[in-house]
Amino acid sequence: MGVFGVQGWVRVMSHTEPRKNILAYSNWQIRRGESWQTLKLLEGRLQGKGVVVRLEGLDDRDVARGLVGCDIAINRDELPPLADDEYYWSDLQGFDVVTTDGVVLGQVDHLFETGANDVLVVRGDREHLIPMVFEQYVKDVDLDAGRIEVDWDPEF
Repeated sequence: MGVFGVQGWVRVMSHTEPRKNILAYSNWQIRRGESWQTLKLLEGRLQGKGVVVRLEGLDDRDVARGLVGCDIAINRDELPPLADDEYYWSDLQGFDVVTTDGVVLGQVDHLFETGANDVLVVRGDREHLIPMVFEQYVKDVDLDAGRIEVDWDPEF
C-alpha cells in the first residue's frame, strides 16, 4: 500500500484478476505487524496501472501512511464459489507434488504468475519451478488427497 492524495486514499497492489476485482470485497483484513484489523472499503477506482481506495477510518494522508507496506486479505467466505474443477492458489499450498512415475518432488510452497502461465514453486530436496500447464506438465490435481501429479523430470 502507498498513500494517494491528501484525503486518506491509499494505492494498493491488487493480485485479483482483473485487478479491479478487489473492489468487489467490502471488508478488508489489513495486517499491521502480527495483528489483523478489519477495515471497510468505502470507495475505490482504477488509477493508472493501479487501484486507489478509501477505507473506513482513514481520512488524512498521515493516517493512511500507517498502512504503507501492509498486507491485504479477505475472509475466505467472501470469495466467489468455484466450479468442481477450479481452486484457489491458496488451496494448493502444501500439496504433495508427485511425478507420473511416482517420484515425490516435494510440496507446493507458493505459485506465481509469469504472464504466459502460472508456475508452481515446489520445495523438497531441491526447488522445482513447474509451469501450471494442464495436460502438458500438470496431469492431475486431487483436492481431496492434497496431491498434484506432474509430468516432470525430477532432475530438472
